[in-house]
Amino acid sequence: MTKMVMTIKAVALTLASFGFVAFNLGCKSGRMTPAQAKSNIGKAATVCGKVASARYATNTNRKPTFLNLDEPFPRQIFTVVIWENDRAVFGQPEIDLLDKRICVTGLIEQYNGKPEMILNNKDQLKNEE
Repeated sequence: MTKMVMTIKAVALTLASFGFVAFNLGCKSGRMTPAQAKSNIGKAATVCGKVASARYATNTNRKPTFLNLDEPFPRQIFTVVIWENDRAVFGQPEIDLLDKRICVTGLIEQYNGKPEMILNNKDQLKNEE
């Protein structure tokens, strides 16, 4: 009986290991495109794409920086927003990130019917190049 219990434990441990590996692989492949973000509003996710247009709106309330992924403004399909009070940790993203592939992680929100993500810290942004 002891041998059988050990075999069952070994099988359970092996299955758990496969599950853990599958879960981790799923997280890495859990990145989505800007086009997929629209169907994931309200969820935390990682969105990856090319910065097609960027603007630091210095004459707008709270002076946001807008990074539009895959499609430029005004045809944007996903926008990354960095408010002025968080901007210092990102440098000059409208210059440094234009035409680069990035991944952003956070909560996908909706503004005027379009998905967006607000970045508060540098850990939310990864440059893919």
